[in-house]
Amino acid sequence: MTPAIASLLDSVRSALGPKAVITDPAEIAPWLSDWRGRYHGDAPAILAPDSRDGVATILALAHAARVPLVPQGGNTGMVGGATPPADGSALILSLRRMNRIRSVSAADGLAIAEAGVILATLHEAAEAEGMRFPLTLGAYGSATIGGLCSTNAGGTQVLRFGTMRSLVAGVEAVLPDGSVHDGLAALKKDNRGYDLNQLLVGAEGTLGIITAATLRLVPAVVARAVAWVGLADPEAALALLRRLESGTDSIESFEIIPDETLALVLKHVPGLRAPLDSAQKWHVLVESVTDDPAAAESPAAVLERLLAPAIADGLVADAVISASEAQAESFWRIRHSISEAERADGPAMQHDISVPVAAMPRFMVEGAAACEARFPGTRASGFGHLGDGNVHFHVRAPRGVEPTRWYAEEGPVITRFVNDLVVASGGSISAEHGIGQMKLAELERLSSPARMAALRAIKAAFDPHALMNPGKLVALAPSAAAP
Repeated sequence: MTPAIASLLDSVRSALGPKAVITDPAEIAPWLSDWRGRYHGDAPAILAPDSRDGVATILALAHAARVPLVPQGGNTGMVGGATPPADGSALILSLRRMNRIRSVSAADGLAIAEAGVILATLHEAAEAEGMRFPLTLGAYGSATIGGLCSTNAGGTQVLRFGTMRSLVAGVEAVLPDGSVHDGLAALKKDNRGYDLNQLLVGAEGTLGIITAATLRLVPAVVARAVAWVGLADPEAALALLRRLESGTDSIESFEIIPDETLALVLKHVPGLRAPLDSAQKWHVLVESVTDDPAAAESPAAVLERLLAPAIADGLVADAVISASEAQAESFWRIRHSISEAERADGPAMQHDISVPVAAMPRFMVEGAAACEARFPGTRASGFGHLGDGNVHFHVRAPRGVEPTRWYAEEGPVITRFVNDLVVASGGSISAEHGIGQMKLAELERLSSPARMAALRAIKAAFDPHALMNPGKLVALAPSAAAP
């Protein structure tokens, strides 16, 4: 521990009390690695404020002492964006004690939640008021609002409601020097220049610390139905989506899953079974909802009306519509267990990519074939949000490889190959997980000079000493950081 860090910890204890500083190695250890176990760091302490003013105090003290900080919420990120540097030069700034829901207003359709509020907790609070927050993902039981905002998270409802950026109506944040940006007011029109709220959303904690957010709510679901559909290929899946969209406005989620991915879930996650009796090469999970108790047609009836002709003309090979809420949940559990199952199956290079929606079916098939041909023994496949052009494209290692060596030697080559395919298709190498440290070099390699110059200029303007989440999203050149 450096003298500057030791002095900072003493100052934080004096200002905020002993609970705000954690130095027990056993308590720190679980927060030094990312969720996937790919990145490992070190930190002599965790700073844990319980208020916005506490965050402001810490940032002002760290700014004066030139001590870097790594913000952290639920630590459920996929790109190493909340893992401290390995040299122990930074402190972890945990927002988990900032876990209050300040307000929920059904009349306004808004909630104000602090950064440490767990997504599932917000769901429960909104539902108690007859509303819901329309963002769901596999880590809903541990992901926090601050992290979701900072990474511009997506999820399974992006098709209808968009990413976190669309759901954030206001932001409260502390900037690197300890000053406070109070942008929580949900103004429909505000033309005062640059939108600082949206600049901070998706910034991965590199420009400041989001301490609370005003979030858009929608009426609670009165009824839903979930269908599990088997079909031939992604082209058929996209054709089905277009049919559904032309026949109803109630489709909220549309997730595509290859059969080999379903097989991994059934292999590694106990208590699940294949939804269909017939074998299918590709699967689609479709959810239809209504918030109208007097709706003329139930979600199940909507799905039956639209799927029946698709089966009759051969677009769909087989389908089942959930007969109960328990069955609907079991379908969704399969989808939400994919990351867990793939992690249990062995090492893989995961790519969170997007291409134009119309190009995605071809990319999923041809991209996987190209990877398997270029890297013999690997197994490549994509799953996820077909309707918004975002899939999780994973290349799993050959059986029997040593993970550390494979990640270090083969992994970067595979990622470059996949990313080149994505860029050639007019896509993005990060659709919803962010850049973190995993994609830092690839962002630099594949971005235009104009984009990188703008990112560095913004970073340097907000954080001239490069103290906020160092080594993530965009790195300042040594000459760009202030002395």
